[in-house]
Amino acid sequence: MFTYKTHGTCSTSIDLEFDGDIISSCRIHDGCKGNVAAISRLVVGMRIDDVIEKLKGIPCKGSSSCPDQLAKALEEYKAAR
Repeated sequence: MFTYKTHGTCSTSIDLEFDGDIISSCRIHDGCKGNVAAISRLVVGMRIDDVIEKLKGIPCKGSSSCPDQLAKALEEYKAAR
C-alpha cells in the first residue's frame, strides 16, 4: 500500500494499491464524503497516467483539490518506483 499525506485540502491522506500501472484500490480519508467516495470508485481499474492527465490541476476554493491531490499522489508513487 502507498499512502500519501495531502496538502491544502479537507482530505488528510490517500491510500492506494496497484496492479502494475492499474489502480486496484483508492481510499481518500476525510474530505467531502460523497465526492471522495465517487472519485475513489471511479479511478479503480484506470491506468495511473490516465488519472493524472484527467485530475491534475483541478482547483477547489482557489487552491488544490482532492482530485488534484490524487494526481500528485500518483506522480509521487511513479517517481518512487
